[in-house]
Formats: sequence, structure tokens, C-alpha cells
Amino acid sequence: MPSAIPSPPDGRRPSIGTQPEAAALLGWLTDPDAPRLCLVTGAPGSGKTALLGWLAAHETRARRGRARTDRILVPLAGQSALGVAWTLANRLGVVARTPADLVHTLATSEARRTGRTVLLLTDLHAAAEPEAVADLLAGLAEVGRIRLVVEARTGTRPPRAARTTVVDLDGDAGPEPAPPAPPLPDLSDPAAVCAADPLLVTTGYATASADDHGGLRDAWLRAGQAVCAADGPAGRALVLLTALGDGADPRLRPALAERAAPAPWRVRWARHRGDVTPPWPGPVAALGATAGGPTADLVLVGDRTGTVRLLREADASGAGRLAHRAGGRVTALAPTADGTVLLLDERGRLHTVRGTAPRPPYLERLTEAVSTTLSRHPGTALAAIAGSVVVGDRLGSVHAFGVNGLHQAASHSGRVTAVTAVESETPFVCSGGADGTVRLWTPGRPPVPEPLAERRAPVVALHAAPAPGGPLVAAAWADGRVELIPAEGGRRRVFRPGPAVRAVAVTASGALLVGTEESLICLEPHGK
Repeated sequence: MPSAIPSPPDGRRPSIGTQPEAAALLGWLTDPDAPRLCLVTGAPGSGKTALLGWLAAHETRARRGRARTDRILVPLAGQSALGVAWTLANRLGVVARTPADLVHTLATSEARRTGRTVLLLTDLHAAAEPEAVADLLAGLAEVGRIRLVVEARTGTRPPRAARTTVVDLDGDAGPEPAPPAPPLPDLSDPAAVCAADPLLVTTGYATASADDHGGLRDAWLRAGQAVCAADGPAGRALVLLTALGDGADPRLRPALAERAAPAPWRVRWARHRGDVTPPWPGPVAALGATAGGPTADLVLVGDRTGTVRLLREADASGAGRLAHRAGGRVTALAPTADGTVLLLDERGRLHTVRGTAPRPPYLERLTEAVSTTLSRHPGTALAAIAGSVVVGDRLGSVHAFGVNGLHQAASHSGRVTAVTAVESETPFVCSGGADGTVRLWTPGRPPVPEPLAERRAPVVALHAAPAPGGPLVAAAWADGRVELIPAEGGRRRVFRPGPAVRAVAVTASGALLVGTEESLICLEPHGK
């Protein structure tokens, strides 16, 4: 049953003609015990959309000791449930493949959001899939840190929630003609698809027939959240190019590559679930690039079962696998210069896979000491450089175990989610945390006070490597963003693959590898 309308909190007058309803909305917004869903209904032309627009712009006084409330206005007219899910995921800083995935991710994510988020959603009645969108919104209303104001014409099926506040603007309103639906572009034409409104294209692919459109539809549905967030036609073309499967119409790649020319990346190769020539290497849980010597062109790919495959950087073709006994998922890979590979398993324990060359005794003793330490105090992240093993922990500290002793830095607020280390003139450690920051540290010195990068989402992966212009750091966050960052300053390049990023790596040639549970992508920086 709908609850009673809260009384006006402060008497301030809206600049629209629905003052009692505006006061009721403000009362609902500031009442911590109010239902999470507020439904604004009324006849056509009664001012529903204007009321939500006013609420989006209206500034409420923050109460002392209370975190701020973010308000996000999203029009639903013409949108499919999938388009709404991608739009909200981009605005909320998470990655979601489907509407159900969005609800689950928001309920379980570590996103750095303070206070509540209020979603202001207009024109439910005009959505391309109003019932599917209503089901999505009903799921979101169960997420504790989210509130929703949903505007719908009288007679529209509302989202079903346990408790709902209703603000009814019904009255003697004039007719409200429905705006004509914009025409769909040719969904088989890559130029038309990249130039069109991405939400319109999403509606076309989500609601039209199952025609594959030469592989464009599959690519769009694989990477659609990133396509919708991409910067202009060139950015959309780049993401689609990385998402094409090996069975796509061969005319699509050159057409998309031409339109992606202004983008800051070139696609060397991409492998996806279902590809057979060459085959997809499997879900990516961890990545590592070999440290030099005769195997410098190999990439290590760890999956959820603990298998670590070797791939050739040039084309992702297989080159064998590691023989190791680490049971369960490998969460981090750390190749060393002597050919040994260190593995961190999902329990935070260290495993050693020895290479063909004999290891110096001091490195054997160091590795054994670190392994003993992690058996008592599990690690959350792992890296290695000559003479040192670097480990992160759940309390935010980074530990560099070296032949000359132990160095530690309290770098993060919350769990350390990734570490990497670079052997350069001044060796350094780079760490990422659940606090969203990426920080630099040279063991034996204080950490650099300013973060190298920071976002409102946890860091999920890091990797760094030396390069001719200085070390490069690849960082990925839980919101799907990947950055290639010159550690000593310079142009930063950004990429979003679409699915959630599980691992990144910088190769010996300076290419960027991005791994997800269904794709492995290799990009080369382009332009200055």
C-alpha cells in the first residue's frame, strides 16, 4: 500500500505550479524512514516531468553529520531495459552486462559512494520496454543505498515494491501528444551505427529481430556499456572493433578501423568467447608479461581454475602452460628475471613455479621466507623485481621483502587490491587499493603523497613496465575504466572494453593487454 505523503520540510517554494507536490517530494527525500521508491503519477500535461527536473536542480540543505545525496536524472523515453541498465551503470560507476547484473553489482559493490543516491527517472510510460524497465527499477528499489523517483502517466504499470510513496498530480490537464519515435539507423551499417545515438542503437539491437547484422549486434551486446560511454563516433568504432568476434563479416573490421583512426589506440588483436581461429584462451583472472630473455614475447594468462597459459604477444597463439600445483584461482602472477613465476592463490598464499635456469640461493631463501609469512598472514596482491617480492595486505599496507630487509608503507585506506613493481634506474612499487587510488613508492623512502591516479571505484588491476619514454603503468578500476599512465608524466590514454576488467598488463613492446572473463584484447598506443 502507498504510504502517506510526508509534510513539507522547510516551506521553500518551487518555481513550478505544483508546490504541494514539490514539498511532498522534498519531505520524502529528507525522511530516512520513507520508502525507497516514490512514484509520481498524473495525466498527460500535469507537470510530472517538470517536477522531477525541478527536484534534480533543487538544492537541499545538508544536515550536520549526514553525507550528501547525489541526484541523477535519467530519461526513460524510447529506452530498452538494457539501455537503462547501461546508462545507470555508467552514471553509478559500476559495470553491468544485463539489468539483473546491475542490481546484483550495486548490492555487492565496493564503489566509493558516500551518502545516498537518488535516481530521478522520467517517462516510464514512454520507454521502449516499459514493463521490463519497471522490473529493473523494482530490483533497484531493494538496494539499500539507492532511492528512486519514477515518473509515469496514470494507468502505467509501476515498479512493484514492498513500500511506495505516491505523489499524484492528476487533474484537468491538457492533451500531451506522444513525440514521434526517432528512426533507427541501418543496424548493419558500421558508419551509421557509430554516428547514431548509442541508446537508440541499443534499443534497436535489444528489441528488434535476432538478426546478427554481420556480427555488429553481438559486438554491441558484448561491449555496449562502453560503447554508450565512448567519446563520439571514433571512440564507439574503436570499442566495437575490439569486440568483434572472429565470425564477423570481414568487411566490418576495415570499416570500423577507418572510423576509429582518430582514437588514441590501434587494435593489434582481440580474442573472445567462442572464437576458434585462433581459439579464445579462456576467462582471464590474472595477467603477467615475462621479464626478458628468450621468453620476452610471452604473456601469462591465469584463469579461475588455476591454470596458467602461455600466449605469444604477437597474435595470442598458444605456447603451452605452466606446470604448477596451486589449487584454486590464481589472483596474481609475478614473473621474475630468472624465469621463475610466483603465484598468489585465492587464499592469499604464495606458490613458486621454477624456470629452467638455476635460482641463486639467496632468492630461494627469500621466496621461502615470504611463503612462510603469507601462510600466517595472507596477501591480497603480489609483484616481484630483482631481489624483492612485494605483497599487499587487507589493511592497506604494502610490504617489500628484499635481500637487504623488509620495507613497509601504509599506502591505502582499506584493502590493497593490486601491486606491481618496475626495475629501473630508481626501482619503484605501484599499488592500488579499494580506496580507488594508485600510489607510487620506492622502498626505503616515504610514499609519494599525491596519488598517481584516483577514481570513485576500487582499483582491480595494475601492471607496470619500463618503456623508452619512461615506465608505463596500466591501471583498471571496478567501473570498467583502464588507463595507461606514464609514471614520469605525459599523455594518459583511456580505454573501456565493456565487460568488467579482471587484469591488465604492459608488454615488452609497450602494448596494453586488457583481460575480462570473456575477452582478451591487445592495444597499441597511437598518436602523441
